[in-house]
Amino acid sequence: MTDKIEKFQVTILALIITAGLIAAANIITSAISKDSIAVTGSYSQTVTSDSGRVEFEIASRQPTKAEAYAVINKQRPEVIKYLESKGFKKEDIELKTPSGYNSYRILPNGNSSNDIAYYNISQSISVKSDDVKLIKETATELPDLIEKGIDITVYEPSYFYSKLSEIKVQMLEEATKDAKQRASAMLKATHNRVGKIQSVKMGVFQVTPVDSNDVSDMGISDTTSIEKKITSVANVTFSVK
Repeated sequence: MTDKIEKFQVTILALIITAGLIAAANIITSAISKDSIAVTGSYSQTVTSDSGRVEFEIASRQPTKAEAYAVINKQRPEVIKYLESKGFKKEDIELKTPSGYNSYRILPNGNSSNDIAYYNISQSISVKSDDVKLIKETATELPDLIEKGIDITVYEPSYFYSKLSEIKVQMLEEATKDAKQRASAMLKATHNRVGKIQSVKMGVFQVTPVDSNDVSDMGISDTTSIEKKITSVANVTFSVK
């Protein structure tokens, strides 16, 4: 009786092993029999911004609108003179239309009254240059004008790279080469080779700071850094030999 049970167990074990081998063979065969492989390749390149812009605003708060405008009209030439001393030309300086609003007196109960306490006015000014170091230096030093009594607020400068369209083709070529290398590595284990390209789809370009790994389905266009990393992506489908 014991011998029969042992023979039965051996038979069942053999069937299980055989089924497992058949399943594994089917999986491998299925993988090899596919006539194409889709791979995503990428290529990154570091570039230096070739232009920049910094925007800031001067402001005044006075009892009347006329007095507020008078202060702005007095400070504006001083600011322009400072910018020209830094090397900016008149055509590099853009003056925006001044804007203002009334501030009303607050009553003892905390509510706002209809009496004007003072008038606020501000004027935005921006400067641009192909010298990105000058833009960075100017953005850092503009707040020093506060010492001269000028109420100034400086915003983060923006940096741009104008030759992206010129290097796109080369970068896509490199991304496609990377896709082929990845496909070759994947097929090596199955003793297959990469064949001809069946289709190529360009992915979005990511323009980020050099030390950033951020990506977005819509693409990223960084303007905060002088040194930028540009990454191209290519989605490629190859035939399998």
